[in-house]
Amino acid sequence: MNHLNSISSKMTIDSREAAEMVGKEHGKLLRDIRTYVEYLAEAKIGLGDFFLESSYYDANNQIRPCILLTKQGCEMVANKLTGKKGVLFTAKYVMKFNEMETQQAPASYMIADPIARAKQWIEEQQQTQLLIEKNAVQEQLIAEYEPKITYLDEILNSKNTMTITQIAADYGMSGQELNKILWNHEVQRKVGGQWLLYKKHMNNGYTKSKTYSNDTGAYPQTKWTQKGRIFIHNLLESLGHTALVDEQIEIEV
Repeated sequence: MNHLNSISSKMTIDSREAAEMVGKEHGKLLRDIRTYVEYLAEAKIGLGDFFLESSYYDANNQIRPCILLTKQGCEMVANKLTGKKGVLFTAKYVMKFNEMETQQAPASYMIADPIARAKQWIEEQQQTQLLIEKNAVQEQLIAEYEPKITYLDEILNSKNTMTITQIAADYGMSGQELNKILWNHEVQRKVGGQWLLYKKHMNNGYTKSKTYSNDTGAYPQTKWTQKGRIFIHNLLESLGHTALVDEQIEIEV
């Protein structure tokens, strides 16, 4: 399998190979990159200079998402690594991009010999056609996988806060069950009848407290922002809990 790709004149490395180079599970690297994508989108910085959405067929002929990393995208991943891992990953991806640059053949118009120039021109046309066909296939695969992508896009595009019960419903569980998971993993604790985040999570913009009044008094309630919803989504995925939308996609595929 060739992990080096050229799309829109950009050299890229497949996230599966990048994960091997970093020494991290592919799913975890994808979650990290999607967090970077969220930050870039919020700052209105062009994503294509760093990461490109893609997909592939796994050993069971199932469609799976992956991401193509440009050299700048690799630099962003490397900047989040420390010590030996950061040094080794930087060395590996720099060697990969240098290798690809070295392997690139000269353009046909730069070749003096007419026969060699004609052969190179034919090869360029074939490569262009293959690229067009590959992009068409990738667009189809991404379109077929759209419900999973749309689930994350829906989170990013929404500005509303949500109750824990609403978020739990996305995974076919009750709010009580989800609260217990978050408590077991030291995300939150109950204080005076209200679930509050542990200090290490407090300043990340995950929750907002709102007070509701009725005949018996005023009661504070913790609601989750969309950033907090993504945090919960990533945590649950790491624990093997899949959103109902994603389960439906796997069944259809």
